[in-house]
Amino acid sequence: MLQDFHLAPASGVTRQAVIFLHGLGDSGAGGLLSIGQMWQAQLPDCEFLCPDAPFAYDMGPEVDLAGFGGKQWFSLKSFAPEDILAGAKQAAPLLNDYIDHILASRHLTPEHLALVGFSQGTIMALYVAPRRSQPIAAIVGYSGLLIGGETLATEKRCAPPVLLVHGQADEVVPFLAMGESERLLKAAGIPVKSLARPQLGHGLDDVGIAVGLAFVMQHFGLGPPAG
Repeated sequence: MLQDFHLAPASGVTRQAVIFLHGLGDSGAGGLLSIGQMWQAQLPDCEFLCPDAPFAYDMGPEVDLAGFGGKQWFSLKSFAPEDILAGAKQAAPLLNDYIDHILASRHLTPEHLALVGFSQGTIMALYVAPRRSQPIAAIVGYSGLLIGGETLATEKRCAPPVLLVHGQADEVVPFLAMGESERLLKAAGIPVKSLARPQLGHGLDDVGIAVGLAFVMQHFGLGPPAG
């Protein structure tokens, strides 16, 4: 089972859960869980969780920026699409087991769980969630891309709503990846919205975080439709 870090619901009762999936070389103890602190006032019954990716980071220092052990969902020593797809497939059962554990241990049904990914974490969210037997509430993908999109229409088992947010100045994952991911998701029958962030590099900003919150709240049935 993946090791995780979590932020308990402000109300003391878990009625929803948001799982953050970190990027390459980060960890569950890194920065993504801070988004949960920003969202907690609007989602007081939500537990926020950030699991460590299953494998040690293999491309640099073995610690993340906060000094914790750097992790990866799969190696990115090769950027060949077939190698990225193979890596996502290898990690998928581990992430599925973790999602199943959170749902069972918190007594939640899938419509009360959302995945929020950054970069490599977005790749994992977009690969895993549509291939599960039941749709989760929502996927928010920051600065990532869809892998395996060419076969998604035949492999998907559900169609969870997706929000993609991407910086137009992203120096790691090209901004054009958002449009291609959106096209392939729509072709597979998965509802998707996208938000371009001018002058933003490979990261997150306050606008993207706020729109992500509105999207999650909408699909938890807690707010009006997100812009």
